[in-house]
Amino acid sequence: MGRKPGGATGRRAAGDVFHSDCPARMVLDHVTSRWGVLILTALRDNDLRFHQLRTCIEGISEKMLSQTLRLLLRDGLVRRTVVPASPPQVSYGLTSLGTAIAEPLDALIVRIGTHARHIMAAQTAYDSI
Repeated sequence: MGRKPGGATGRRAAGDVFHSDCPARMVLDHVTSRWGVLILTALRDNDLRFHQLRTCIEGISEKMLSQTLRLLLRDGLVRRTVVPASPPQVSYGLTSLGTAIAEPLDALIVRIGTHARHIMAAQTAYDSI
């Protein structure tokens, strides 16, 4: 898609997230939400049960975990597996599409972690202005 400077295009395309009516924009919002990124990267290596996922992601409430999982399930990024037992055992994992999206997110998290010291210094400098 040929972008004009500033992200504008001459026409509205189905995959142009700069436009409010782009279907991919909604998915982008789910993936890049406060909890979406963390859920996708937490599930990158292993399937996890609900409470394992909640323990892994400090600060997430059960309500937000449930809502975000529901959105990611609907988007086809996460799969839900129920093992018939008493009580039923439910685990969550990534679909192949979810894995493809989680990989660059994981790289972004690593890169941010690597540069956290510099980011914190920039914030301190900015706050002192």
